[in-house]
Amino acid sequence: MEELDLLKKDWQKNAAFEQVTEKEIYRMLHTKSSSIVKWILIVSILEFVILNGVALFLNDKSYDDFLNSHPFMNFLEKFNYLVIIIFIYLFYRNYKTISVLNSSKTLIKHILKTRKIVTFYIYWNILIGGLAGAMSGIESFNEGYNQGSNRTENTKGILEINYINMTIMALLIMGLVWLFYKLLYGRFLRKLNANYKELKKIDL
Repeated sequence: MEELDLLKKDWQKNAAFEQVTEKEIYRMLHTKSSSIVKWILIVSILEFVILNGVALFLNDKSYDDFLNSHPFMNFLEKFNYLVIIIFIYLFYRNYKTISVLNSSKTLIKHILKTRKIVTFYIYWNILIGGLAGAMSGIESFNEGYNQGSNRTENTKGILEINYINMTIMALLIMGLVWLFYKLLYGRFLRKLNANYKELKKIDL
């Protein structure tokens, strides 16, 4: 009986040690995840301020005239500002939520949510970059072509070639935007994914 009692006590000590270890691991992963989401928020705000600050600094009257004469492009630019501000708000709300969590299951849920929001944010910027680049190129070409005095008879062929060029340009812009955001946010996503995998182990 004494041996059995000793075994029970030893098992209880080991079980208690495992519980403490899991709590410590969760606390560490919680702190790391909260820090990552905070940096996603900070980087997104800096990106918004810097990129739009540079665009405002380099802005000239010809660009304003272009936007005024193309209402769709003007609307697209303003709409993009609104969407980015909404994304920044979502990053902020997720950070505030994660910072006070005390459950591994809830933390897992919000890590997945953060990854999804960041992914959508990247896709949106890729889409808007390609669309704005293509639309600007097409509108500029159409204006230059319509104002030109030397036109060939093969107008349809010229337009088709230039639309193909614009499509290639849009795809190139989208590729560059994807690379930019992959470098900017890819590290954060990898760290969140690593935390998610560790939390899943604890939650099993």
